[in-house]
Amino acid sequence: MPVLVMKFGGTSVATLDRIGRAAKRVAVEVSKGYDVIVIVSAMSGKTNELVGWVNETSPFYDAREYDAVVSSGENVTAGLMALTLQEMEVPARSWQGWQVPLLTTSAHGAARIEDIPPANIMQKFGEGMRVAVVAGFQGISPEGRITTLGRGGSDTTAVAFAAAFEAERCDIYTDVDGVYTTDPRVCAKARKLDRIAFEEMLELASLGAKVLQTRSVELAMRYNVKLRVLSSFEEPSDEAGTLVCGEDQIMESNIVSGVAFSREEAKVTLVTIADQPGIAAAIFGTLAEAGVNVDMIVQNVSETDYQGHEGRVTDMTFSCPTDQLKRAEKALEAARDAGRLKFDQLWAETDVAKVSVVGIGMRSHAGVAAKMFETLATENINIKVIATSEIKISVLIERKYLELAVQALHDAFELERA
Repeated sequence: MPVLVMKFGGTSVATLDRIGRAAKRVAVEVSKGYDVIVIVSAMSGKTNELVGWVNETSPFYDAREYDAVVSSGENVTAGLMALTLQEMEVPARSWQGWQVPLLTTSAHGAARIEDIPPANIMQKFGEGMRVAVVAGFQGISPEGRITTLGRGGSDTTAVAFAAAFEAERCDIYTDVDGVYTTDPRVCAKARKLDRIAFEEMLELASLGAKVLQTRSVELAMRYNVKLRVLSSFEEPSDEAGTLVCGEDQIMESNIVSGVAFSREEAKVTLVTIADQPGIAAAIFGTLAEAGVNVDMIVQNVSETDYQGHEGRVTDMTFSCPTDQLKRAEKALEAARDAGRLKFDQLWAETDVAKVSVVGIGMRSHAGVAAKMFETLATENINIKVIATSEIKISVLIERKYLELAVQALHDAFELERA
């Protein structure tokens, strides 16, 4: 039988009624002749509750026990989904990560998938099981301990299973009906895309779009797994949702496919650092050791001498998530106190936002940056930092102009048109 992977997020299994509706969708695919692997998240709100219990019990918790607790939400959903399918006379059973087994690294709370041997599940398919309901977000370490993959890890679980079992497709059911040109809550003209390339989806996910977890898109692109994002609250159809696929499966790409944004950005500037080899490595090595995710980087050259240093000095500016700002400040100031870095001041701004335009069509069309900057200038929006890649242009702007910028760029690139 061909294999299909179906993943249901927390809102799609939030109640017994919703689990029942999801099970009916699974039964439809079974009736079409598929052996189905269902990946489930914890019921909506359950993981937050479990994390809260851990923090209340032990503020400086053992990460291994943290994983044992927070992974239990998915186990409950998997068992309930299997029971529901059995009541519908669909041969199904639940699987926890260690039973598959889904083998991971030992990085508790943020483990990475190493391997998914298909033998156990395939044996049960051969014995008549039609649906394997697998608890997402979890696996087992080389030491035999339960691990979790980090928030959004069920998306990654689903794509990894689709790759391991050479599934025909991986359907991700969520509370939205597909991938949009931008967030419809910010821009009323946002349009659902029928198809989007892996590279575009990866950029959109990493730049703030919440539809898919970044690691899941990376995996899908690496193993060429067809992903379909669709709503569990709408009537199913073969044309529903958005297909995330290879660029060669898209007939004609728009120059720009979407506008992504992130409100929670901070801009950090180190004032007066020596302009010499190794300085950037020292700065960003320090930040990496502290677990700070740096995004946009700009270096400005000044002619002023630095505390007797002969030669040029520079200012270094970068952006990072606001919830990592304190960690970044602490790490950089500690490095200065220890003599590993020298800078005069550290300036931080937290009233900024990142806005990005993304599209594989940029590769073959000039003038996208000019059009983006002209559009923002027309709206009197000042650009603080610019970063580009082959298919993306990102800018940092004042946060109060975020919605205006998104709407203006959406109009300028006519994204409401199919």
